[in-house]
Amino acid sequence: MIVVATHLAASVALLLWSIRLIRTGVERAFLPELKRGLKSFSDHRLSAAAGGGLAAMVMQSSTAVALIGAGFAVSGMLSPQTALALLLGADLGSALMTQVLVLPVQDVAPFALLFGVVTFLKAGKRRTKQTGRIAIGFALVLMSLGMIRDAAGPIGTSPIVQNAAAYFETDLASACLVGALLAWAMHSSLASVLTFAAFATTGLIGGSVAAALVIGANFGGAIIPFALLWTRERPARLVVLANLMARGTVTLVALALLVTGALNLQLLGTAAGQQAIMLHILINCALLLFALPLTEQLLLLAGAVLPRHASGLPRTVTALDPGALDHPPLALSCARRELLRMAETVQAILVPVTRLFRDFDPELVRVVELHEEDIDRMHFEIKIYVSRLRECDLTPVQEKKTLELVAMANGLEDAADCVAVNLVSLAKKMADEAVKFSPEGLSDIEGFHDQVVTNGQLALSVLTTGDAEAARQLVAEKDRIRIEELNLQERHLKRLQDGAAASIETSNIHQETLRLLKQINAALAFVAYPIAEETGDLLGTRLARSRPIGGAA
Repeated sequence: MIVVATHLAASVALLLWSIRLIRTGVERAFLPELKRGLKSFSDHRLSAAAGGGLAAMVMQSSTAVALIGAGFAVSGMLSPQTALALLLGADLGSALMTQVLVLPVQDVAPFALLFGVVTFLKAGKRRTKQTGRIAIGFALVLMSLGMIRDAAGPIGTSPIVQNAAAYFETDLASACLVGALLAWAMHSSLASVLTFAAFATTGLIGGSVAAALVIGANFGGAIIPFALLWTRERPARLVVLANLMARGTVTLVALALLVTGALNLQLLGTAAGQQAIMLHILINCALLLFALPLTEQLLLLAGAVLPRHASGLPRTVTALDPGALDHPPLALSCARRELLRMAETVQAILVPVTRLFRDFDPELVRVVELHEEDIDRMHFEIKIYVSRLRECDLTPVQEKKTLELVAMANGLEDAADCVAVNLVSLAKKMADEAVKFSPEGLSDIEGFHDQVVTNGQLALSVLTTGDAEAARQLVAEKDRIRIEELNLQERHLKRLQDGAAASIETSNIHQETLRLLKQINAALAFVAYPIAEETGDLLGTRLARSRPIGGAA
């Protein structure tokens, strides 16, 4: 029985990892285009919901779409109502994906796995390689579902499991709670519902218990983005709290219908596994129909619950442990953790700053300034800590790492100054002079800003994981952003040639904003340089070697 239980646990773990593999491939290959597509879909609530649904099906995660939508709301690129519509659509898209993944296409798995492995190993281009990663993830999802079904059969003969299943048949509310907890533990409502459906297909649990677990998983899935974004800016918290309220209402109604027997599961299919999948889709359809027309009211209700101002920042928390200075590897690790906190804080002020160009908000400026003070403090303390560490007997490699840490801290502090001092000053100047960017100019700046924010997220990933592939991508993004800035400057000059009044009034501010965003991106990209240098992906110089310096043409 222990071996079988381990087999089942491993199968569920493989399912979780496979879904993550697909999401990672999509994010690394297509995230900028995906975000631009979501924004283009978001002119109306209905189209925003459709865009969110498509994105969730591609990314295998409504939580990932929630993070993107909340980021849009914080930056001002989307209204909270539109971001909420995006999230509601993503929930339905994720639910529809469960039906796709349980289709009888097991024979496709070997071909998808073979294609994915060959493509990933042989591809020279990043996107092609990530396409292989996505194919591998899809194949492993199919294989893991088969493994879950194989393992669940023998477990169903255990008296302990049979007694537990019988108990939950009489206590569906507890089964619903278990479903919510498991969805939270898995951090994926998609994976949890697929698991419950597989259990029901093998007879491990009955149809009513599977339905209760699925209802709970729907509520647990809404808790995930709520918990992840609870410390973010107010617009992000409003969106996820409104979604949680709407989903809580729908799941409570569904549970009440199930417990009272008013919900006839036979109408959803003859097999228990299919009933679980169809119930999941039905819940999310009902959620969309209920909540989409009421996004404004839901957000007003969420706003009444949320405190108006975010709580103060923990100003004295630090990862720099003085007691670790006698052990250089541990001290370097402490400095790197503090550097990560510094980078996270830079990202926190970078995301919302473009809102100030739409509507100057002194309260947002106050929050940005508080964060910037913390960044300055962390910058200073990292330098002092590293200088004390360098008094110890360090190896040449450790000495090099201390220089790299200080250089990265300097770059992050420069990025923070660009945001908190320069960009805020430009936004205030526009407010004082009562001028606005042209619609095209504002769209260019917000799109460019979003690309820099995406690279900031990638920089955090590099700092956290030290992944060489992500580091290569971040360095490549620095060159792409430089070219993109030139293209946007050219578009601005074209508007000036056409005599656009708004472009003429804001020309200097527009061009300076683009330059500052490029500078911020370069500072963020610097965190990847030490890794890229170690892997040999970083050139020593940009100068062409085909012509000697000072030589004849």
